Amino acid sequence: MARAARSPVRTSCSPASEVSWLDWARQLQAIAQTGASYEAHPYHAERYERVRRIASEIMAAGTGGEVAKLDESFAAEVGHATPKLDVRAAAFRGEEILLVRERLSGLWTLPGGWAEVGDSAAESAVREAREESGFAMRATKLVALHDRERRGYGPHPWYTYKATFLCDLLDGQPAEHDHEVLEVGFFGQDALPTLDRNRTAPELVALCFAHRRSPARQTEFD
Repeated sequence: MARAARSPVRTSCSPASEVSWLDWARQLQAIAQTGASYEAHPYHAERYERVRRIASEIMAAGTGGEVAKLDESFAAEVGHATPKLDVRAAAFRGEEILLVRERLSGLWTLPGGWAEVGDSAAESAVREAREESGFAMRATKLVALHDRERRGYGPHPWYTYKATFLCDLLDGQPAEHDHEVLEVGFFGQDALPTLDRNRTAPELVALCFAHRRSPARQTEFD
């Protein structure tokens, strides 16, 4: 019989004013997911389903989303709950950085997305960037491994780490960019378009420029 995993709930006792609804919802979802993975008794399984539902209701109340859709998304996650990994590629042409404008928001971001099972973090970043921008590239350096929560991004259902890689563009003509991208462009640091702050913070773009200019700069991490 598998030993029950330790619940990912925090042990410190913070006043309610210091703990957000988003943090509550994520912790409840993680407890439900991890608990259901180790508990075979139907009675306890029903309890964890209820905890998951409460997490969905809190998340929906905070984001304006639909409880049923959030609960379906949470239910699809199995096994021990761990943070997700968002990967981004920072590629330059001269002194201009490659950005893509996403159809969903109409705003600009570093190309990237969720890491895929079977790919390393760098491979995922390169693949996602190629699909979104059409440009083939090679990862050369990890710029930063950030905790999304500590970097001022907007609310998101999943607790997420962000890995950003400096990349070299490879020779050859770019392929057609992804249908979820409206356009692709290169921008100087003083002429950046409006960024999607839920995906790419201005501070992250500035950090990418800093690494471009100082290759010996150390990787930043939380």
